[in-house]
Amino acid sequence: MLQLTQNLKSGTMELSDVPYPAFDKDKILVRNYFSLISSGTEISKVNTARKGYLGKAKEKPEQVKQVLDTLKKEGIINTYRKVMNKLDSLNPLGYSSAGIVIAVGKDVREFHVGDRVACAGQDIANHAEIVAVPANLAARIPENVSFEEAAFTTVAAIALQGIRQADLRIGESCLVIGLGLIGQLTVQMLKASGISVAGVDLKKDNVDLSEKSGIDIAFLREDPQTEAGIVAFAGGYGVDASIITAGSSSLDPVELAGRMCRSKGKVIIVGAVPTGFSREQYYKKELELKMSCSYGPGRYNLDYEFKGLDFPIGYVRWTENRNMQAYLQLVAQRKINPSGLISHVYDFDKALSAYDMILSRTENIVGILLKYQQEIIPAAKISDLKKIPANENLLISFIGAGSFAQNSLLPNIKIGTLVSVATAESHNSKSVAGKFGFCNAVDSGDAVAAEKESNTLFIATRHDTHFKYVVQGLKNRKNVFVEKPLCMTLEELEQIKYAYNEAVTHLMVGFNRRFAPQVEVLKKMLVPSILVAINYRVNAGSIPSDNWIQDPVFGGGRIIGEVCHFIDLVTFLAASKPSAVHAFSMEDPMGLNDTLSISLKFTNGSIATIQYLSNGSKEAKKEYLEVFSGGSIMIIDDFRTLEVYGKKHKTSKSLNQDKGHKEEVRRFLEAVKKGIDTPISFNELYSSAFTTFKVVESLRENRSIDLEF
Repeated sequence: MLQLTQNLKSGTMELSDVPYPAFDKDKILVRNYFSLISSGTEISKVNTARKGYLGKAKEKPEQVKQVLDTLKKEGIINTYRKVMNKLDSLNPLGYSSAGIVIAVGKDVREFHVGDRVACAGQDIANHAEIVAVPANLAARIPENVSFEEAAFTTVAAIALQGIRQADLRIGESCLVIGLGLIGQLTVQMLKASGISVAGVDLKKDNVDLSEKSGIDIAFLREDPQTEAGIVAFAGGYGVDASIITAGSSSLDPVELAGRMCRSKGKVIIVGAVPTGFSREQYYKKELELKMSCSYGPGRYNLDYEFKGLDFPIGYVRWTENRNMQAYLQLVAQRKINPSGLISHVYDFDKALSAYDMILSRTENIVGILLKYQQEIIPAAKISDLKKIPANENLLISFIGAGSFAQNSLLPNIKIGTLVSVATAESHNSKSVAGKFGFCNAVDSGDAVAAEKESNTLFIATRHDTHFKYVVQGLKNRKNVFVEKPLCMTLEELEQIKYAYNEAVTHLMVGFNRRFAPQVEVLKKMLVPSILVAINYRVNAGSIPSDNWIQDPVFGGGRIIGEVCHFIDLVTFLAASKPSAVHAFSMEDPMGLNDTLSISLKFTNGSIATIQYLSNGSKEAKKEYLEVFSGGSIMIIDDFRTLEVYGKKHKTSKSLNQDKGHKEEVRRFLEAVKKGIDTPISFNELYSSAFTTFKVVESLRENRSIDLEF
């Protein structure tokens, strides 16, 4: 299928041939008929991508800070690779579309094949022939509403949420600052609600168009009578609310909004404007300033958007989906007229011309639609990007290829042939396939796990999918490398054990730290007959509670998702299975259990303590490992320095941090190709996973747990 994308590094836009987006039980698959170009939000992204590195940096200061933080911790080479991988990728455009449902996930009840739907969501309702949409980001289109009108739904929901934040009553007045597309829709919906509306804009064309949208009075910002006219319109008191739908780097919109409001009025910010306003007007009038969040309640909420869990209507009357439905009903009742805002319609294969026109600003622009052909069904995958060598016996495929896979796994594959790649986002599949030389870009992880063309499977997807793809890979007699965690529950672990014993293939988890150069040197120093005591401090840093990693369904929490790494490493160094575990966590109102201390005892008598801390400073280094054994102390400081204290003091340093990813991948693929033992035995993988689950049990039951494998 075709999708409109832009390369973040070069700024080049193209209609890319990509596979279908990933489709699962909670989504519907939609064939687009129309999509709307947001000339504000999208053009800002397009312009940023077309700037040089300095220009990009000025636009994204927070990302520059992240780069500098990474540089301090990981060194120049690793940081450069990550930045270039991020930039040299395809970026999707679009977030508002309408079309026909062509497939329905098994957990979706609201929709059926053939339904006409409006779709919303950045990186979801893209400018693409096919989109995969979570149920709560789609709304059924009434019969008397056209696809063209429905394509406005996302932008209209943004406007409607701003109106709801203003909480206006019939007969009250409102000033709309910025009469672009969202401003025009705001005007129409305010008028449909019985509100008196004034407007202001920098462009005469937008002021003139607002009269067709039903505005009561509108001004050019440069008109010296603007402010006096608005106050007079509001009876001399000022408007009850100002809604800012403009996008600007100037403080003028928020200053104007404050001056035009009556005492105790409201200022609602919908557009991207700075808020460093002068205090006087807001203080004297006791104005209420509110930010409006996108389409409404539920936006950016994992439970709502991706699990399909709705908010009860008695407690949250207007969610983002109900805002979408409300707009469509207003159109169906002919109380608003989005058709009057359509300034241009381009066939999808002429999409680049549409953006050239917008960027050149040669015509007045409001609502720009892309129209999709319906005669031909797009292909679901891209095959034969290159041919598979006939004599190759190491044939590798990937399910999931996000930032981690592109930075730490794929660059380290030096042997074999890359066959197929499937990612959640279709543009990413195409980008990765081209960048790393895969033969196929595929729409489904299930298809990759079952394909006959490959014999080795890498899994680098979200944590909740690992078990499914590991079992599928093993059942299809594939060698499997899965990023941690191996699975999310003890029950899943037992099923993997059964599948592994049946498959007689290689299975490895991405426990890379045991392959780090300093760890390998340290391991050789240890005498097997001498016990060790290990202290491992991990300054993990905080992750917000609403991040998917913290989610018990998607990520499993940080113990299952990350602490397993450190359990594996201390087990490797102790050269023995854990026999008991006792964990304590710091009190946390969110119940995240991500600041904790774990004590381990091993069957050979060695001991270890893991301090996993989310409450520290990011300025400090992340990992500090101390191993005490036979009168010596060995210290690894953040995988850059190894110090040995014994008869002599020795220190070795590395310029760049190396956590063992390169060696881990090399040795796994070597084992597959030569038919030798897997670098980490299944018993070790099982032990680390089992112990991790028992850490959770120890916290839950507040006791020490004896481990029986």
